[in-house]
Amino acid sequence: MSRPLRIEYAGALYHITARGNEGRPIYKQEGDYRKFLETLSELPQRYHAIIHGYVLMGNHYHLLIETPKGNITRVMHFLNATYTGYFNKKYKRVGHLFQGRYKGVLIEKESYLVSVSRYIHLNPQRAGLVKRPEEYSWSSYPDYIGKGKKKTWLTCEWILGRYSKDKAKARRLYKAFVEEGFTLKETPFDALKKGLILGSDNFIDEIKKKTGLKKHREIPGSSRLTKSITYENIITAVAKRFGVSKQEIREPGRRDNLTRKICLYLLRRHTDLTNAEIGGHFGIGYTAVSQARLRVAREMAEDSSLKKNIADIEKKLLSEK
Repeated sequence: MSRPLRIEYAGALYHITARGNEGRPIYKQEGDYRKFLETLSELPQRYHAIIHGYVLMGNHYHLLIETPKGNITRVMHFLNATYTGYFNKKYKRVGHLFQGRYKGVLIEKESYLVSVSRYIHLNPQRAGLVKRPEEYSWSSYPDYIGKGKKKTWLTCEWILGRYSKDKAKARRLYKAFVEEGFTLKETPFDALKKGLILGSDNFIDEIKKKTGLKKHREIPGSSRLTKSITYENIITAVAKRFGVSKQEIREPGRRDNLTRKICLYLLRRHTDLTNAEIGGHFGIGYTAVSQARLRVAREMAEDSSLKKNIADIEKKLLSEK
């Protein structure tokens, strides 16, 4: 299975979705919806994230999140992990609540944010849950049209500001725009590039510049501009740094093999290989890859020497691309 969107830079804007494992509900009672929104409301303060919109459906959700700090991975880890912990404790269950990782589409703000907001706000109506979108409680749409108490952590101003500086007029015009979508069959996602980016070619070029022209399989055309970091690049660099052979790194059965753990960490961080594919190179299971990556990340926080070694290896790998 391919990995989901991980393009991060300051100011990036995403349409994020996540579904319940095997299509099962992620909200069972009204309190669950409220808890999710409570957790969502923490993102602006904790991570400086901007929430432009949301819709919580029974077994999935839609979010519009802008990240001035370029930290969507941290944002979404906190949101999903916190809510999963709450849900599992409440319903006395264990394991994953969500089906894999969240899915994200990178959005060109000026061209597509308004239309994507209409798309998510119409979800409850299209699913037959309500006759009109404003009747659905677990959506940001009521806030947009002035129904109910305004949530301080929700940002409606940018989208409404595209219509008028007068708030009442902007709300009326946005409501009319959403209602024009009642009979539309096409969606803004019909214009997706490679299924992951909603924007113009100029927008894609800007992303390449902001991400340093590094190859990224999620940026169309980027592979023509740069070389990718490979398994062989990483294991060679680690072996040279620590003065060991590649065979020693790959050797199975050795406990506390630091060089192997570093390779696993770097392969997960800098390549498109899945945990299972990485594990195949070392004769270990995919869960061992995930555990090793997390262990190295924790150890780096406490060991400045390890952190420097890995930073130097990464610097060399990136300079050779």
